[in-house]
Amino acid sequence: MKVSIIFGTRPEAIKLAPLILAMRRDAGFTCRVCVTGQHRQMLDQVLEVFGITPDADLNLMKPGQTLAGLTSSAIAAIDHYLAADKPELVLVQGDTTTVLCSALAAFYHRIPVGHVEAGLRTGDLEHPWPEEANRVLTTRLAAFHFAPTDSSRDNLLREKVDPATIHVTGNTVIDALFLALERARATRPVIPGLPARVLDNGHPVVLITGHRRENFGDGFDSICRAVATLAQRFPAVEFVYPVHLNPNVREPVGRILGEAAHRNVHLIEPLPYLPFIALMDRSRVILTDSGGVQEEAPSLGKPVLVMRDTTERPEAVTAGTVRLVGTDFKRIVDETSRLLSDETAHTTMARSHNPYGDGKAVERIMAVLRTWRPS
Repeated sequence: MKVSIIFGTRPEAIKLAPLILAMRRDAGFTCRVCVTGQHRQMLDQVLEVFGITPDADLNLMKPGQTLAGLTSSAIAAIDHYLAADKPELVLVQGDTTTVLCSALAAFYHRIPVGHVEAGLRTGDLEHPWPEEANRVLTTRLAAFHFAPTDSSRDNLLREKVDPATIHVTGNTVIDALFLALERARATRPVIPGLPARVLDNGHPVVLITGHRRENFGDGFDSICRAVATLAQRFPAVEFVYPVHLNPNVREPVGRILGEAAHRNVHLIEPLPYLPFIALMDRSRVILTDSGGVQEEAPSLGKPVLVMRDTTERPEAVTAGTVRLVGTDFKRIVDETSRLLSDETAHTTMARSHNPYGDGKAVERIMAVLRTWRPS
């Protein structure tokens, strides 16, 4: 079976890498990889870690490009790629602009689409924006829905998706995590930009990540003020923030946290995948608005405070591994302080069950596809 896997961002690359590697080892699949370059630098870092060389690189990103501009150029470029490559199946993952454009272009070519990590929902098209719309629209175009959890499956069933097309597999991010963690623990990667003493001094580490569009503006100002307050309140805690490349993130971070007064706040460049996994493994608490981190951190026993008002990953909230705090200054400060000072509160979250899988999602996806024959 000839399969084309299309993606463009770092999170997609991480979650699809184990599937690509498995398919390339299996004689029953001819696996072609096409990247759009939606996250150019961060995407390339992940591909290098897993030793994946794309068969096609559309390199679509341009400075100052709007979502509409990216969407129109992506559909045209993917349309041309599919016309030349002629796959029997297209696989996409998640909820990016690349996912929606790939699904739509494949639909126009009458090529079936398999959607990995299908069925995530907040029920609010504004949060996250535009990801909620991307995944809802992709569902209407997909022939295979690989749902990571029972909750995701139930979302699809409520939307009248054919039950025969839905397969609960677990999340491939756990497959990728286990691959990377083995390597990171065997030889600890260097964390670029972070003095070795920060990880070697035995001090607790709080890891911070943030990039969501809905938090641009006042939301990021509030997040940064909260981190500054926490750094002053807990001088023996190291706060490490790999700062996303988006100028809407960098401006408030630099303005509020870039002062020399914050001696225990470490602003570094976005990390390659292995160093980031090593940093998560070393952290005591994680503050994030990232979806992938919500899934990965519980497998490492790390409490996660999600700086969003909604999440399409409610399973972790229900399990107790994740708590929503939004971008509210007081909630971020209070909840982080509690986890840093109350051992019982920290242990309760750290020992909660991870609902996102056992690292065998790729096996389940491939088992489904082996039984399918293109018409």
